[in-house]
Formats: sequence, C-alpha cells, structure tokens
Amino acid sequence: MKKLMIPAVVAAMAAALSIGVARAADEAMPSVGQKAPTFTLPSQTGEPIALKSYRGKWVVLYFYPKDMTTGCTIEAHNFQRDQAKFDADNAVILGVSVDTVDSHKQFCTKDGLTFHLLADPQHKVVDEYGSLGSYMGLQIANRNTFLIDPQGKIVKEWTKVDPTHHSEEVLAAIAELKK
Repeated sequence: MKKLMIPAVVAAMAAALSIGVARAADEAMPSVGQKAPTFTLPSQTGEPIALKSYRGKWVVLYFYPKDMTTGCTIEAHNFQRDQAKFDADNAVILGVSVDTVDSHKQFCTKDGLTFHLLADPQHKVVDEYGSLGSYMGLQIANRNTFLIDPQGKIVKEWTKVDPTHHSEEVLAAIAELKK
C-alpha cells in the first residue's frame, strides 16, 4: 500500500509546485492601476526607445514570441493595418520580443511594419512585465499586452492574446477608457 501512495504523493507535490510557479509568474506581472515599469530598448533601427518619451500618449506595449512566425505576423499585420486608428487615438504601438535588432529589422522590412519593435534578448523588460515564457526549450516572450494611459499607468492588460483580433480589442479598450 505504501508503494502505491508514493507516486500519488510525488504527483501531488509536483502539481502544487507547478501551481506555485504559475502564481509566482503572475505575481511578477505588473497589475492594472500600477505605474508602468520604465525601460529603454533598441528598436529595429538600433535607436533606443524609452517608455518615458511617450508620456502624454496611450502606449500599446505588446509582447510576442518570435519574429516572422505565423501568429506574430498576423498580430503585427493587424496592428499595422490599424495604425491610422491608433494615431487618431494618440496611441503608439511598441512590440517587444527576445529577438535581436537585426531580426526585427528583417521582420519590419519583409512585412512593411512601421511601428517600433523593441529587442530584448537579455529578457530585461520581458521579465519586468512578467512575460517571459518558453517553447520547446527556447525562452520567448509570452503573448501579453499592456495598455498604458497618457499618465504612465497600466489601465488594461491581456494575457494569452489571440492575435487574430487583438488590435480591435485594444482599440475598443482605448475608446471605452477615453469616455
């Protein structure tokens, strides 16, 4: 009887540990109402982009896994398609992944992206926003978005984003918050 209980106890402990790890990752994520953690990262042009330079504007800070992959391309294309609407709402789009400046440059050139993609290969900002994940042994950014108001406060967050309609969700949230 004792031999049968050991695997069950080990499984229960492993499940509890994984729940604890998931909670710890969620707790590391900044929350709505909190001042957005500041940062400076290089864009696809190599130019340093600082969050604080967008004070007075809405900031769509979206994290995505990998340049030039299907879901990430769909999400980026939809943000690009809606760029004029974001401009009209006084909003900027900043995409962040753990890819390099060169990878971002290729992605923007290939796909005609004109908003800033920020390179975070050291995971500094991805970690700070609780958005570091892994896929098949590689560290990536989880698909999360933070909407930051013109005063620099996080007013909305999305986790595990569906890239096919996310741009519309963000525009709707800005419209609702501006009322």
